[in-house]
Amino acid sequence: MSGIILFNKPYGVLSQFTDERQGAPRPTLAQFIDAPGFYPAGRLDYDSEGLMVLTDDGRLQARIADPRFKLAKTYLAQVEGEPDDAALEALRRGVRLKDGQTRPAQAERITEPSLWPRDPPIRFRKSVPDSWLRLTITEGRNRQVRRMTAAVGHPTLRLVRWSVGEWTLDGLATGEWRRA
Repeated sequence: MSGIILFNKPYGVLSQFTDERQGAPRPTLAQFIDAPGFYPAGRLDYDSEGLMVLTDDGRLQARIADPRFKLAKTYLAQVEGEPDDAALEALRRGVRLKDGQTRPAQAERITEPSLWPRDPPIRFRKSVPDSWLRLTITEGRNRQVRRMTAAVGHPTLRLVRWSVGEWTLDGLATGEWRRA
């Protein structure tokens, strides 16, 4: 039976166990997870937070990460401005990015979720309002959600992956992990 670990990745942590970059070392999964033989099934950007799924099963790892399987991933995105119905509809139809059209996304405005404080906090600007969206996508292009919200005129300020398929962050504090 495959082993699965769910990890709530903090902001500013690499989604791998080592840092190959020269210079000052950056935090990696190794600072949080001591489970030999487990590897991330997909990536989460350094400046994004939230759910990472790790497994010790190579085939399951490929199924989770490969966009051909269209596994839904849900994100909570704090965006600059207040997206109107036209912006949400554009996200729902799919957005044209430099690397092509995205698949349609589920997109809705939500009230500010009850999340852990981000360290460092996002920049607050009195003159520019912000709001929250819940976006569900079935592909995983590089920085896709950030590029999609920017394409409809609402750059992402904070991005938290809430779920991958059936797995969610429910009950998992930032920096913590558990076996699923």
